[in-house]
Amino acid sequence: QVQLVESGGGLVQAGGSLRLSCAASGRFVSLYAMGWFRQAPGKEREFLAAISRDYRNIYYADSVKGRFTISRDNAKDSMYLQMNSLKPEDTAVYYCAARSSSVATVTPGDYRYWGQGTQVTVSS
Repeated sequence: QVQLVESGGGLVQAGGSLRLSCAASGRFVSLYAMGWFRQAPGKEREFLAAISRDYRNIYYADSVKGRFTISRDNAKDSMYLQMNSLKPEDTAVYYCAARSSSVATVTPGDYRYWGQGTQVTVSS
């Protein structure tokens, strides 16, 4: 099976930056599309970004387009989310996820494996 562990969250002032990492383990994890999602208190889980297994297909939510950058390194079984120009409304628990398919999608239900999340808090 696949295990995912997020890191890099923390407290940052509005306008600042954070880089989240997702360390993955599992025999076939490099074959799978991966994505980042977040969930704020009282809100549904929100798609942020996804990337296909070959790095070539990338999708962003409108709310983060131009500010966040998703990347992955299959040789290291790692995925990253560079977050710039952070806003207070970005405050949430951030999750990495992996499909059991190479095709990236934007729907949380399409992702089979999930990490435990890392807290990102942006102060105003």
